[in-house]
Amino acid sequence: MITISEQAALKVKEMLAAEENPNLFLRVGVRPGGCSGFTYGMGWDQEIKEGDQTFEQNGVKIVVDKDSYLYIKGTEIDFKESLMGGGFSIHNPNAIASCGCGSSFKTALAAGKEEKCDD
Repeated sequence: MITISEQAALKVKEMLAAEENPNLFLRVGVRPGGCSGFTYGMGWDQEIKEGDQTFEQNGVKIVVDKDSYLYIKGTEIDFKESLMGGGFSIHNPNAIASCGCGSSFKTALAAGKEEKCDD
């Protein structure tokens, strides 16, 4: 399961409303890259593909492709506001290492392909 905090769900719903497309949902996944091996990705989609995992949390539909799900099952998505702005944060219990930029990780299952981090 992938969970999303109330604060993150509110932000996602706000962003989805601006898109003015009721068919959109949040797609979360990973791809090889980043300084630790894998990089998180989040974006809008409106097409469910074969093998996708679908979750509904706090009024937000979250979809994850089957390959990404192996690396991010149990992940919690949050949103934090601060004096310097705000942003989504991801807590992945499968990550055994992550980089300083916070968007790259490695799991015990796979290391991925490490690349230089964009600072």
